[in-house]
Amino acid sequence: MPKKGLTLQQKRAWSGIIFILPFLIGFVLFFAYPMILSAIFSFSRMTIHTTGYELSRVGIKNYRDAFLVDPTFNRELVESVGNMLMDVPLVIFFSFFSSVLLNQKFRGRTLARVIFFLPVVMSSGIIATMESTDYLRNYVMTLGVINQNVETSTVLGSFRLSHYLLEIGLHPTMVNYITSAVNRINDIVSMSGVQILVFLSALQTIPPSLFEASNIEGATGWENFWKITFPMLSPYILTCVVYTVIDYFMSPKNVVMETIRTTAFVLANFTYSAALAWIYFIVVSILLLIIVRIISKRVFYYE
Repeated sequence: MPKKGLTLQQKRAWSGIIFILPFLIGFVLFFAYPMILSAIFSFSRMTIHTTGYELSRVGIKNYRDAFLVDPTFNRELVESVGNMLMDVPLVIFFSFFSSVLLNQKFRGRTLARVIFFLPVVMSSGIIATMESTDYLRNYVMTLGVINQNVETSTVLGSFRLSHYLLEIGLHPTMVNYITSAVNRINDIVSMSGVQILVFLSALQTIPPSLFEASNIEGATGWENFWKITFPMLSPYILTCVVYTVIDYFMSPKNVVMETIRTTAFVLANFTYSAALAWIYFIVVSILLLIIVRIISKRVFYYE
């Protein structure tokens, strides 16, 4: 009797396991032990000696201090979450429609794609490290007058924009949101490079036959976008939202990340820093679960 092979569902399951196997190996070898050690640190007090350090159990004191004693952590955490809720929709909106435009056929399309991805290259690796050096800071200080003029013109431009938007009847809350997005356009563009590439690659996976059939039926370009393009890209929207949220919370410019680093490596309070890191990790994880659950209900999967 011939031996029964694996079913299609089992083959897909094994393919998924093999795909994530490098991550699992790396997690076990490089991340599991530091995470366990940081959890132990967060419930301890460290005493440093000439021969090493000694930990003494303090229970949830570090966590209690973070919420009830620290005068800035709660405010910084709420501020970080609020800024994330404002920035992530802007990044997704900008990257989504930028990718749709860059997917059109026009002369210089490759150059345009490179230009949109340049901010990601300029804000990573050794260039990001150079930005924190004294030399570059001194160089930026020499351009203080220019920067001040640019900031002044930006403020004036935002004032004019808000005036026009209020005149056409927009709600002041929406006006403030739009003007704040305009003021942070550089940050939004620099955070959108990877998402633009994801959406561009996703647009290439849409079968042209869908648009051909839709055009035969007399659908307009607007209808094609909302009935074909947007639903087909919805799984990638979920992916980009998750990536953007994590990227924002892990950014070196994030105030909570800066507080955690300062507490650990400047104040040498490693146990309290570990508690702050775990609070931050739990908050980010809860937010991601909520966001994924909300968006997943509206994701369309094409079979």
